[in-house]
Amino acid sequence: MTTNFARGLGLAMAGAWALAACTTTSSDSGGAQAGAASTKAAALAAKGPRDDPFASTYAPYPNIATAIRGATIYDGKGGKIENGVVFMSGGKIVSVGGPDTPIPADIAVFDGTGKFVTPGIIDIHSHLGNYPTPGVDAHSDGNEATSPTTPDVWAEHSVWPQDPGFTRALANGGITALQILPGSANLMGGRSVTLKNVPARTVQQMKFPGAPYGFKMACGENPKRVYGGRGRMPSTRMGNFAVNRQTWLDAIDYANNEKARRDLAKETLVGVLRGEILVHNHCYRADEMALVMDMAKEMGYKVTAFHHAVEAYKIGDLLRENDVCSAIWADWYGFKMEAYDGIMENAAYLAREGACVVIHSDDANDIQRLNQEAAKAQAAGRRMGINIPDATVIGWITHNPAKAMGIGDVTGSLEVGKMADVVLWNGNPLSVYSRPEKVWIDGALMFDAMNPKTRPVSDFELGQPGAGDVK
Repeated sequence: MTTNFARGLGLAMAGAWALAACTTTSSDSGGAQAGAASTKAAALAAKGPRDDPFASTYAPYPNIATAIRGATIYDGKGGKIENGVVFMSGGKIVSVGGPDTPIPADIAVFDGTGKFVTPGIIDIHSHLGNYPTPGVDAHSDGNEATSPTTPDVWAEHSVWPQDPGFTRALANGGITALQILPGSANLMGGRSVTLKNVPARTVQQMKFPGAPYGFKMACGENPKRVYGGRGRMPSTRMGNFAVNRQTWLDAIDYANNEKARRDLAKETLVGVLRGEILVHNHCYRADEMALVMDMAKEMGYKVTAFHHAVEAYKIGDLLRENDVCSAIWADWYGFKMEAYDGIMENAAYLAREGACVVIHSDDANDIQRLNQEAAKAQAAGRRMGINIPDATVIGWITHNPAKAMGIGDVTGSLEVGKMADVVLWNGNPLSVYSRPEKVWIDGALMFDAMNPKTRPVSDFELGQPGAGDVK
């Protein structure tokens, strides 16, 4: 934090000097009048939609060249190396291999004997920062539940970087990146944001550089309950589709009208239609997921992932053919009617069909144990005769979410040249008894269970009981 604070202080001082330099003295009346005339003549303009007004200011924390040797390595893409070596330097993965992989002299080397290495764990569905801890009404900023379509809102504008949930996810779950989504009250909830899980003063300092925006949509019970309860459309599933389709048609008209007045909501929708913003669709029932894929084809966009998707197992072939991931829980079901037909074997059936499986949290506690959730889903498949290798299951919480979030080319697997987002586990990560021992983000050691001084504590926690604990 010291480095970021100093950088921020320097920028503030530079801004102050710039303002001072631009001040006009009272003796220069001619200059003042000319300046006023110039101001009146100048056209006023905001940054355009392509100018990224809330750009990432993320900068990796300091790192040193580091190697882990002797560990079992899961690379995130189905590969497994016994007694392996991972070498990272300059914030990148330099080499991954067997025991003969060269390790340069005079670098930090950790003995991983009896331990396991994976890519950093990635949560594709989180509301940390938007529904932070403490969970009070004053912190409830995830649902703009004032209209059934709110494409104009951006989740990052609600993210509170001091949420203690971020540090718990890092220390307990090995989470190195996560997508923060708006809630599911609306058919179109707004833009999501992908974050690096690092301590920061602003959300821009956490924004994953180069990550595409996501777009949260929701079908089924939530929108029709929220708005039908107010006596307005949609109050039925057919109303859900009607509102969605008309909204897309209006966005297409906007995109094709060169004289259209700028509209923040339609800018987001046009970004989706152009493939620049990825659709993450909350949807439970198989029949609705099939209809949504048809609607997407009608309107010219693509669904990247169905979230929750408790009935995805019924249409695994359709999801595979349409290249749509299913971001699911291991065993949540039955808490509302559309979740009634959820089964623990969901992930296993999808994997058997060759469809993309992602295990997500949607919860401030589950994000701390996605490794265990993945193991539960694997075990459910094994009990019914579908045996999925450990190395494949690790990909459900590393490479697959990275791919669905549009960041799979830079993180999510242990490959040369990718970001050094790495977790050293004190045992098999698919065991309930294992925990992250060390977590690196861009090669910087951000958590070390063996060194209490590395346990991150947000400003909000300072002076409070249990600050920085890793229960």
